[in-house]
Amino acid sequence: MKGHMSTDIGEILIENEVLAKYAGASAVECFGVVGMASINMKDGIVKLLKKDNLSHGVNVTIEDNKITIDLHIIVSYGVSISAVADNLISNVKYNVEEFSGLEVKKINIFVEGVRVID
Repeated sequence: MKGHMSTDIGEILIENEVLAKYAGASAVECFGVVGMASINMKDGIVKLLKKDNLSHGVNVTIEDNKITIDLHIIVSYGVSISAVADNLISNVKYNVEEFSGLEVKKINIFVEGVRVID
């Protein structure tokens, strides 16, 4: 389902893919996040995505104009995963709500890997 808002002058529909790209871009800006992860379900291989594929590590669902976001991330070695997750949830929630005007109900974070940063 798409995000939907009614205004005095018309209707606004927001595609899930737009919200997924925005959430992915917000996520990779957070400290401790190396990038978004894509999982090959057949092989079980986790792959670090490039900047142009940010939405592939994000799943967005909208029910009753409330957004649920699943983020599959790869974190930096040596950082606190709980601190990164708390910061990530806070930043993505704020950015997506400001961008879309819709409420973010839930953000689920799936840490798919750890990467050493040089």
